[in-house]
Amino acid sequence: CSTSSLGAVAAEAELMATQILQKLKAPLILEGRSHQLTACIGITLFHWPGTLSGDELLRQADIALKMAKRSNTNAISFFDSQMESLVKKRLEISQALNHAVENEELALALQPQVDQNQRIIGFEALLRWQHPKFKSLSPNDFIPIAEANDSIIALGDWVLEKSCQKLVKLAAQHSSRNVKISVNVSAVQFRRGDFVARVKNILQSTGANPQNLCLELTESLIADDINFIIEQMASLRELGVSISLDDFGTGYASLAYLTRLPLDELKIDRAFVRDLDGSSKGALLTETIISLGRSMNLTVIAEGVETEQQFKRLQKMGCQHFQGYLFGKPAIG
Repeated sequence: CSTSSLGAVAAEAELMATQILQKLKAPLILEGRSHQLTACIGITLFHWPGTLSGDELLRQADIALKMAKRSNTNAISFFDSQMESLVKKRLEISQALNHAVENEELALALQPQVDQNQRIIGFEALLRWQHPKFKSLSPNDFIPIAEANDSIIALGDWVLEKSCQKLVKLAAQHSSRNVKISVNVSAVQFRRGDFVARVKNILQSTGANPQNLCLELTESLIADDINFIIEQMASLRELGVSISLDDFGTGYASLAYLTRLPLDELKIDRAFVRDLDGSSKGALLTETIISLGRSMNLTVIAEGVETEQQFKRLQKMGCQHFQGYLFGKPAIG
């Protein structure tokens, strides 16, 4: 197409893609059961006549399709040159993550968790990747890539092993022998059939006390196959490990699920803590979660506490455990 008609062609392509997606949304009946289909579409535009080969056009459309799949909001994506550079960077990061453990590029940062008297009761273990080229990447940037290419399994084992080694060192000190370390577990790790065995092996090889290890799971994990999730959690608790539901109130956990899950702890998401002023919805939800947790005999910890005002308000609500910059930032050591 000519330059002048490129915009019209883009609009026509988007309209056609939208119509295709709408058709695919119609319920599909298989063996008497209704199934809902979802789809994503990648589009590339080109001038005719042009110099791009058919293979190159398909490659560009595929890149646009991948970006659409990663988007939480757009099922249709158009290719552009910036998108290609992002895909190349993602591929570089993905390849580098596969060698992060063997190249000794990982570090463990610990953020303190405290009680009402600001005494340290535990730490949350947070992964840091110290790659010479990608050192500015946060875990929010590289963890999804690690989950996509399965390098999260090696990274997760490394975090768990280093955390257990740290627990052994803490236990050797009388004043910190009961201090816990909480380790975040990816849904990709948790859904593997050998996850419980891997945790057991690391506990045995390090000699860490399982009662001082807490595994943090996210609500998104509960989106499907609840019976398998409960079975896995129960097996971990049989090892002596405690289970925490992270970012509670932001995802999939209904009250019906909550009563079935073998939990020890609820973590209040930082988004609620930020919104504690006056009679806000955040304050109401926070108070409800604290009350719910205590009624179920669960430990409740508020994360993202940054001010004295938040700390005092949470205490008045009945919260007994806290985590956030007010008490200490994550530190490698």
